[in-house]
Amino acid sequence: MKEFYSIGEVSRLCNVSRKAMRFYDEIGLIHPDKVGSNNYRFYSREALLNLTILKYYKQMGFKLEEMRNLMDTEEYQEIEHGFLRKISELEDEQVSIENQLTSVRDWYSLLLEAQTVILNDAREVSVKYIEPDEFGFMDQEYIGDPKEAVINLEWTEFLDQLAVEITGPVMIEFPSYKDRIDNRCTRMRLLQKMIRPRHKEYLTQMGGCMMLSCYHIGPHNTIADTYHKMENWARSHGYLLGDSSWERYVTDYWTTKNTEMFVTEIRLDVHR
Repeated sequence: MKEFYSIGEVSRLCNVSRKAMRFYDEIGLIHPDKVGSNNYRFYSREALLNLTILKYYKQMGFKLEEMRNLMDTEEYQEIEHGFLRKISELEDEQVSIENQLTSVRDWYSLLLEAQTVILNDAREVSVKYIEPDEFGFMDQEYIGDPKEAVINLEWTEFLDQLAVEITGPVMIEFPSYKDRIDNRCTRMRLLQKMIRPRHKEYLTQMGGCMMLSCYHIGPHNTIADTYHKMENWARSHGYLLGDSSWERYVTDYWTTKNTEMFVTEIRLDVHR
């Protein structure tokens, strides 16, 4: 072991750049123990050990000012409080990252679903079981504009007020599928999955039953054609339809400006 190490040696031994070493000196974190006549910086073994501690603090996510406080204090309680604050901060960041990851994965899943539907021209009508799930919801007036309904400013503002994030496709429930076909709907219920919902009063259940399902490919202004196809299929197969309909927007204005690439799953209540 040497008594003093040049800045180059410290940089190599501790894997810290010379620029970082000079910066730490400027802000008072790690000072050189000796400065030569040629302005060369030299550091003691103690400085190397402190730099190793500093690197570990940095690995844990501590900011420079937090590092300084931890290294300067001699009070065990102050160190404990510093670590507890960092744990709380990192837990909040972890929740945020998990929420982002959930949203991105769900959106990617929708893209794959839409791609599969389009590539296979999957427009068949079928009866399928819909798994029960819980959704945030908002009852609204429907003004006949699908884009306004899907990219919903009122819904976005409501979520901001609740401080709740969402994921997955927008769904819209219409009280009468026949009014939807004739473009006479005036009311709608918007549904979307909430991440870590905090207000149970704004949640509703959907699914847990058999439903008639069919994908509509293309712009929303031709969606009545798919409704008619589903009506005819139900009639020819001896099924009765309920009043309500649900439109699940797999890809829409959120994803692409090309309306020919829109994929919407229509769901209808069905029974024998």
